[in-house]
Amino acid sequence: MSTRAPSSLSALVVAHNEEAQLADCLEALAFADEIVVVLDKCTDGSKAVAARFTKTLVEGAWEIEGPRRNAGIDACSGDWILEVDADERVPDALAEEIRATIATAAPGAYNIPFDNYVGKRLVRHGWGAAWGVNSTARLFAKGCKRWGDQRIHPAVELKGTRGRLNAAMIHYVDAGVGDMIRRLDRYTAARAEDLRDAGMPESFGRNLRRLFTRFFKCYVGRKGYKEGHLGFLIALFAALYPMLSWLRARLDED
Repeated sequence: MSTRAPSSLSALVVAHNEEAQLADCLEALAFADEIVVVLDKCTDGSKAVAARFTKTLVEGAWEIEGPRRNAGIDACSGDWILEVDADERVPDALAEEIRATIATAAPGAYNIPFDNYVGKRLVRHGWGAAWGVNSTARLFAKGCKRWGDQRIHPAVELKGTRGRLNAAMIHYVDAGVGDMIRRLDRYTAARAEDLRDAGMPESFGRNLRRLFTRFFKCYVGRKGYKEGHLGFLIALFAALYPMLSWLRARLDED
């Protein structure tokens, strides 16, 4: 009678100049069989930090997020892959659930919920509309996930069974309001390039409507009002993101 071999797990981290927080992220991934770190145009000490935890380093320079993440996926040798960003942490409860899941699961992808922090504050409500997520597919079998070619929020192709874990990933989204503003600048700049590359498929009118629908979705539908002024700000940035991206793409063309 044959015995099924245990499923192996690769933990994948993609980093760009994350020296300050990379060690804390990688320390929490010791439960994985393999750690793979993709170093994208790093000019700080990220490589030296990563080398303390793994020999599997992929160095390069990618202009688009999807191909960068796919390069990391291709470098993983495990049966299952866990994607973790440098500003995220895997607590013990999630690590245990991941190990228990891959021991019996059919190939596919599993959503992992997020505990999102702004500074030291846990913010449970209001995320969405391309401005933060409550859960996303981060655990998947090899061959069951590929990223698209967009610069910001690339599309994802998933195969196989779908499921959801219960334990949450810790995500330090922003250090404060200043970080949120800088993130809005980065996101809209990248999205503007995607829009120009696609021939500006969206209209001013559509993005004007989004100002209202996205704010309502985050502040009311996803109960951002429960977070007070911070929930209002999150909803406002979610609403502004598509319009500012479109305006940057249009005005930078003129």
